[in-house]
Amino acid sequence: MCGFALAAYGQSNSSQDGVEEDSAAAASASQDDTPGLISQAPTPGETPQNPVPPVSQNRSVLGVGRGTEAIKEKDLYERSGFLHPFRRMPKFALVDEKRIWTSPFHTRRSDIKWWAIFGGATAALIAADQHIENAAPTNSTLVHLGNDFSYPGAAYTLIPIAGTFYLIGSATHEERFRETGLLSFEALIASTVVQEAVKSITDRQRPTELNSEGHFFASSNPRYNSSFPSGHAMQTFTLASVFAHEYHDKLWVKILAYAYAGGVVGARLAAKQHFAGDVLPGAAMGWFIGDYVYGRRHNPELDGKRSTLQKIVAHAPAFGFAY
Repeated sequence: MCGFALAAYGQSNSSQDGVEEDSAAAASASQDDTPGLISQAPTPGETPQNPVPPVSQNRSVLGVGRGTEAIKEKDLYERSGFLHPFRRMPKFALVDEKRIWTSPFHTRRSDIKWWAIFGGATAALIAADQHIENAAPTNSTLVHLGNDFSYPGAAYTLIPIAGTFYLIGSATHEERFRETGLLSFEALIASTVVQEAVKSITDRQRPTELNSEGHFFASSNPRYNSSFPSGHAMQTFTLASVFAHEYHDKLWVKILAYAYAGGVVGARLAAKQHFAGDVLPGAAMGWFIGDYVYGRRHNPELDGKRSTLQKIVAHAPAFGFAY
């Protein structure tokens, strides 16, 4: 069961990734005037076109093969408006789910360690959940605070965050803002589908259920609302992963993103809505889904684009800054 729940952890860097996605997105791609920077394996002696800048390589921990970018040159706001990139989103979501659910069959050897680490840790926590729950402090005030601080991890909070970044980026021509919003939206779709599917299959009791011992296939709640894995943990770490990857050069962004996600996880435990064995796999699967989506959709051309602030400073020598 743990192996099934960890299905989102391993992804391959198969040379077939680009071919598969091109087929799934053919209707959309055929309308693009500017070709996407899809990673292709060059033939011997051939110089690859559109090589990936060295600074853009290996930011995905899973070494995910690149696919169609979420933001293409054609999609710049002044050319195609707010909604154009969303035309590819349904096809992206379908490809993502296929890659996630078939990942056990094409996991690279170098990624097996992630299965071992998080699979073993999840199994250990599930075995110890009752002891942890009995030893954890509990009172009505703590539970109340935990429920209140769970709201920032709900979909109705996270989706507007993604939308805000996309709209601000579109209005101000900040393409990294815009891509962050798009990738966050796509990753949240992927994590929501995985979360609901795994919850429905495992049907684990929540700590709040009467005489709950955390048994699987025994929840009195609707199956889609069972305890394993934590949906709040999965979705907040999905968002945090996308932000941390996009702003890999901003330490304060990564600290803020993971502090946000960690606070939501703590709130779910304090509210007695989840066992420790629910939040770890949720957070891990969410993080790796964010890593996967970033690896597939990030457009490295955006790494060289300066922000509006940088452009302003560049035209104001008196400030004494150089970019």
